[in-house]
Amino acid sequence: MNMQNLMAQAKKLQNEMEKITKEIEETIFTYENSNILIEATGKNKIKKIQIINENILEDKEILEDILLVGINDVLDQIKNKKDEKLGKYTNGLGGLF
Repeated sequence: MNMQNLMAQAKKLQNEMEKITKEIEETIFTYENSNILIEATGKNKIKKIQIINENILEDKEILEDILLVGINDVLDQIKNKKDEKLGKYTNGLGGLF
């Protein structure tokens, strides 16, 4: 394989990765239970936190625990989606991406 073909292949892979990354970044990931709703973008930015059950406002520790679980869950969803969609491109690259 010559250098020009290698460069063309690399450019194609780069374009595919950029497209997938953009799609993930524009996706809204959601965690919801009977108490709260949390939405985040694929850029790891929390977009919305909504208290559904106002009774949890009466117990600070429970509210903190519920928020912690919800935020961690939505961030895990984002990481898993990135791993799923981009893993085939980044496996073996030593964490460069």
